[in-house]
Amino acid sequence: MTARAKEPFHFFTRLSLTSMTGIKAKNLQELLESLKTVPETVVYYHTHRFLQQHQYLVPEPPNDFAYWVTNMLQNKKLGERLAAIDTVQFNTLSDLRAAFVRVLEESLKENNNDRQAPPEGEEFHFMQAVRFSLPTPYQAWDLGEFVSCLKKVSISSLYLHIFEARLRPPLGINDFSYWLDNQLAEKELAKKIAGFDPYTQTLEGLRVRIIGFMEQRLKEIPRAAP
Repeated sequence: MTARAKEPFHFFTRLSLTSMTGIKAKNLQELLESLKTVPETVVYYHTHRFLQQHQYLVPEPPNDFAYWVTNMLQNKKLGERLAAIDTVQFNTLSDLRAAFVRVLEESLKENNNDRQAPPEGEEFHFMQAVRFSLPTPYQAWDLGEFVSCLKKVSISSLYLHIFEARLRPPLGINDFSYWLDNQLAEKELAKKIAGFDPYTQTLEGLRVRIIGFMEQRLKEIPRAAP
């Protein structure tokens, strides 16, 4: 018999609007100075939008900063350093911003304040994502209900609870693992899901893997009961 939670898991979904900030950069120095001061919603947009676009493909871990430096400034070495920043390692956007700032500062110092400009019209335009969370009709009180809901919710819901959850309290953990651990005492299952690197697979692939672990756990529970 599966445990029943004191508080159900409510599945939400998300919407995101993109807006211009009016801030742009035409060289590395300007990119650095603006990156230091723009809102965190800007950092989020330029480091996470690829993940949302590549829902049905195996996502790579790029970001707009690496893309612009590589393709517009033709600075492949720095582009690789920016692309190598592992987004999943950071639990806050401020820490993620600091990582990009550090790499840009080091590059400018090494290359004597590089002011190489992109082709006209290819400046870096800082954008921001305005995010909204919306409730869905799906909620779960136990593991079986959770699996049933997870099969029905949208990809946007999965994205919200896995990706965006890591960037809000409690920091560094997805909503699924937090609920499984704290409401159902499913610590091992919560740990397995938390151990996924969601940036190396599609959202649909991630859904299949999570459901697979949960269904396996559901098969084990009757044998574990006295």
